[in-house]
Amino acid sequence: MAKGVKMKANRTFLILFCLLLSISMFAQEAAKVSTNISFGEIIKDSKFWGYLILLTFIIGLGLAIVRYMQLFVKEKVDAKQLFLKLKGFIKNDQLEDAAKITESFKNTTLGFIFWSGLMVFKDSRKSSLKGQDLKESIQNAFDEAALQTLHKIDGGLFWFDTLAQTCTYLGLLGTIWGLLEAFKGLANATGAEQNKALTQGIKTAIGTTAMGLFAAIPLTLVKGALYSRATKIIKEVDEFSTKMTNQIYLTIKD
Repeated sequence: MAKGVKMKANRTFLILFCLLLSISMFAQEAAKVSTNISFGEIIKDSKFWGYLILLTFIIGLGLAIVRYMQLFVKEKVDAKQLFLKLKGFIKNDQLEDAAKITESFKNTTLGFIFWSGLMVFKDSRKSSLKGQDLKESIQNAFDEAALQTLHKIDGGLFWFDTLAQTCTYLGLLGTIWGLLEAFKGLANATGAEQNKALTQGIKTAIGTTAMGLFAAIPLTLVKGALYSRATKIIKEVDEFSTKMTNQIYLTIKD
């Protein structure tokens, strides 16, 4: 059950990694053929702005690793198979066995919600709750567990947009700064020094623009992949939580 999800997550990560690696290799080869400019030279020419952009990009990569571990590793559960297994136990009134299964998945969002609902179902039956009162108690348990956990699935993904925009804005600011340096060189220097100042200012301007795009594009792609995974998890939680409550309701006698 979990093995298939893990293999799928690994394939997704591998495809994304290969895509980024291919783009990087293509860009490097294109740079060698056309201008022989290395990525290190671009960072050097970008000066202070390039290092700021690089730092922002590294922060984004660190956040991406954390979110990948949460969404693709921690949340690895086959929702359909888990529901079908629990459905059989609930039909046969084997609540203890069902609770043990969900307890082993408590580290996942769906597993925690199932476990919370089943535990309340067990305790409520022992307290002699019946009919509509029992149904309301179970529904409240599912809703409360969902409120405790669902917001963590897609929470914080907006930071990728913020970091990508920050890289772009830093690149734009560096571009303007480089042009200011170039114009200052034209105004204050003469002869060879003037050409040198103009060249360095333009290199800084163009380099920071490139750095900002090099950082912003991967962060945007990563955010898209993580958001897609988060949306899928939330939809599964909504679907199978509803199915589970309906299945429990079928065992309740008015």
